[in-house]
Formats: sequence, C-alpha cells, structure tokens
Amino acid sequence: MAQGLTPEQVDIFHKDGYLLLPNELSADMVKALLERSHQLLEEFSLEGHPMTKFTTDIDGRNGGRSKHVGDEYFLSSGDEVRFFFEEDAFDRQGNLIKPKERAINKIGHGLHMLEPLFREVTLSLRNLAIAKDLTFDNTLGPNPVVLQSMIICKQPEIGGAVRSHQDSTFLYTDPCSAVGFWYALEDCTVSNGCLSFVPGSHLWEPVRKRLVRMKEVDGSEGTGFVGLPADKGNGLPKGAKAREDTGEVPDEKFVSVEVKAGTLVLIHGNVLHKSSKNLSGKSRYIYTFHGISGDYEYDKLNWLQPGPEGFSPLEDVAA
Repeated sequence: MAQGLTPEQVDIFHKDGYLLLPNELSADMVKALLERSHQLLEEFSLEGHPMTKFTTDIDGRNGGRSKHVGDEYFLSSGDEVRFFFEEDAFDRQGNLIKPKERAINKIGHGLHMLEPLFREVTLSLRNLAIAKDLTFDNTLGPNPVVLQSMIICKQPEIGGAVRSHQDSTFLYTDPCSAVGFWYALEDCTVSNGCLSFVPGSHLWEPVRKRLVRMKEVDGSEGTGFVGLPADKGNGLPKGAKAREDTGEVPDEKFVSVEVKAGTLVLIHGNVLHKSSKNLSGKSRYIYTFHGISGDYEYDKLNWLQPGPEGFSPLEDVAA
C-alpha cells in the first residue's frame, strides 16, 4: 500500500487549508508531462474551434453571469480534451494576435480519462492513500472520485489573473467535499503568478454561492451564480462561526506560495486562494485535478456533469 500523509501533514492541511508536498513528481515525470502539454498545444487545430475564451470573471460581476462557460464547447468538456483561450490573446476586433501555442489559458477537463500520462499521475495508489487521509469534515470523504482535470498554462505576458475564490463554489457537493490536487510543472514564483492563500480561511469562510447551469434554474443559456440555500452545507466545520463581513478579504491577508516544479499543493475546497496575472517572460504550467466524495449529493445544477462513464473512482486503482 502506498504511503499517505503523515499526522503532521494532516494537521497542517486542517489548520491552513492547503499543504505543500515538494518533489511529489520526479524530474522525469515533470519533463514528460510538460512535453505532452506542449505537444497537445502544437497538435490541436484552429479549424472549427469556437475560440472559447476563459475569462477570470469568477465572481459574477458581469451581471451574475460567467462569460467563459456559456457555450456548449465548455459545458460538454468533462470527458474531453479541449482548449480554452486567454482573453488577452485577441485584439479588440477579436483577431488572434498570439501563436496558438502561446494563446491557450488551459486544456481540460478529461485529461485523466483520455491522456495516459495524466491518468497515471492522477489515478494512483499514492493519491488514493492521500485521499483516505483527508476524510474529516468537508473534505474528500468516502468514495473519492476525480471529476475534472486541467493543464493551466499561465502564458508569458498574458496569463490571466484568477480572483479570490473557493473551489467548492464551482464543484459543489452537499456536504462540501472538493479537494484540489495541484502539481507544479514549472517553478511557480510571484513574478509568473504563483498561488496565494488566506491560511485558515476554510475554517471561517462559508460557501455562499455556487456556479450553476442556468438552464436548470430558469431555462436560460450559459451559467451563473446563485446563492446557497440556508439548508445546504456551506463547507464549514461543525460548530465553526462564519465571518460576518461578506466583502472581499484584504490583499494583505493573502500569503504568496512559491513552489518548485514537481511540488504537489493540496487545496481545501473552502480555502480562499488566487493568483496574479503573469506579466513575466516565463510560463507557469501546472496540472491540476479535483476530487469529491462519490457518496455525497452532486446535483444537476453543477456546470460540469458526468459523461456516460461517470466520474473516475480513485478506489479503482486498488482493484
């Protein structure tokens, strides 16, 4: 049986809402994943592509709708390998002004299903062991399954900022159970847009809204944010008190987390985190997947819906 987390590591994750595991991937595996990422970018065709952009308007400021997930190309990507553009890869007239290999924000969301290398990294005995150590309140829980995976490129000079958010807002179960597994494929620094966290915010910042398919709400197209009903799980531990201020947490509360290539960052679904725009001349490639409990309610409101094969149980690797 593969080794999971130490008690000390579990305590850090429980206290901070995230955990750094350096050297989780070997240098050879990092190199292979990067090479395959670049190959995918080189091989995909612009012919017939809807040119879907991934915008970072994740808080509904544009009238409550999230522009980047309104089309079918995005909504049906859960068991596909699809390519989503950076907004700044286009001029004001909508013309692509970057080479396609330098224009993609992310590749997703079924890499763990269709790409052997990414499947090997994702559905592993090591990750099953880690998942089994994350079974306390509002983490993976019983029967962990992988529901999405992505390469995020953070392209040089145009890699978009990601505003403060909680992953459970986008991958909602009742009770909350989302955990992100985030692998650095290149060194991640302040200059190229590393992650920043508010340590411990998963203990006092409840999930207050969720991203949903609007067709299931009012029959309209695309996605939008809806408030979370009071009787639904908000991701806080039992007995925890939510902060009263519902405004944005000040920037000074965030801690920048620089990591080396090969590091795994585990991310609690309620912890507040963000990343700045990449204004440097270096990319910031990472591979990430998310897990939830397959035993908890995952309803048809969620933007990402399972394909015919369903989500991928981590338990299958032990069969």
